[in-house]
Amino acid sequence: MKYSIDTDSNKSAYLQLYLQLREDIVDNIYKYGTKLPSKRLLAEETGVSVITVEHAYAILCDEGYVEARQRSGYYVIYRENDFISIGEKARNAQATAYHNSKQDFPFSVLAKIIRKVLSDYGERILIKSPNHGCSELRKAIADYLARSNGIQVESSQIIIGSGAEYLYTLIVQLLGKERVFGLEDPSYDKIRRVYSSLGVECDMLKLGGDGIKTSELERTDATVLHITPFNSFPSNVTADASKRNEYIRWAKKRDGYIVEDNYDSELTVSKKHEDTVFSLDADGRVIYLNTFSRTVAPSMRVGYMILPKALADTFTEKLGFYSCTVPVFEQYVLAELIESGDFERHINRVRRNRRKLVL
Repeated sequence: MKYSIDTDSNKSAYLQLYLQLREDIVDNIYKYGTKLPSKRLLAEETGVSVITVEHAYAILCDEGYVEARQRSGYYVIYRENDFISIGEKARNAQATAYHNSKQDFPFSVLAKIIRKVLSDYGERILIKSPNHGCSELRKAIADYLARSNGIQVESSQIIIGSGAEYLYTLIVQLLGKERVFGLEDPSYDKIRRVYSSLGVECDMLKLGGDGIKTSELERTDATVLHITPFNSFPSNVTADASKRNEYIRWAKKRDGYIVEDNYDSELTVSKKHEDTVFSLDADGRVIYLNTFSRTVAPSMRVGYMILPKALADTFTEKLGFYSCTVPVFEQYVLAELIESGDFERHINRVRRNRRKLVL
């Protein structure tokens, strides 16, 4: 077997093994119905414990790549058509799955975490939050993004705020309202309304089947591009890899910036890892946004943005005086949800349920 563990890597051994196995499953090296190597054999070959292999296999099971069969082993259940890809029929099926699948975060789990925070943090929940957000939540988000999206950032690059709309206002103050902002057409109308209310000129750019049309990118005078590359609302268009790289080239050519609004991206029906525009960018031109209102509860008005390192320093200089708009109690609850693994287990459960609706 070709699997190996890099002891110098910042990724844990089980995660390295999981990623290598997942890649071979997606690349059809392990075909549907194929039995994976036994835990003991794989442990001996890679020099790790059987428990480490079990952990890697458990994640593959959670994400629907393999299934465990009693007294038999682990078998691949991934098939290429598990992915909703191009085509109107596929997009419509995915949209139906999004609306019909139950995605509520288990209240019992949330209640357990709330009790834990009250017990463990005590009077710390009464203390004012640091301006950029609590270190516990920012670190939890950084660790989660490294595991789930391959996004490697420092906690200092993460800003916590009360939802995406509030973070939009910070972005305008950071980049300057004299810039023209290019927005997807169609897109969630509140994005345009927030920017316009701040005095920003918005240029609506027509979407094609794979993202904003190239002709629209070429004709606009915008130097900031606000995109929802995953399952854009209401079109359900997802930008493919070529289009995401085209966005990055556009920003570099314009000496501009991209606001990547990755709302709802965790709840994809696809098992394939999709690179974010942020992770593809090597020039520090992408601001990444996400929230917990869809993944936990609508009442959880907590969002975060990740700034490139240079912009993070500029943000601190220009806007670092702003107080964080999220109570520390909610931040501690989210941090505990992520650190405990309950958040990711919920995400995987919703994704499995959605896949059943579209297969």
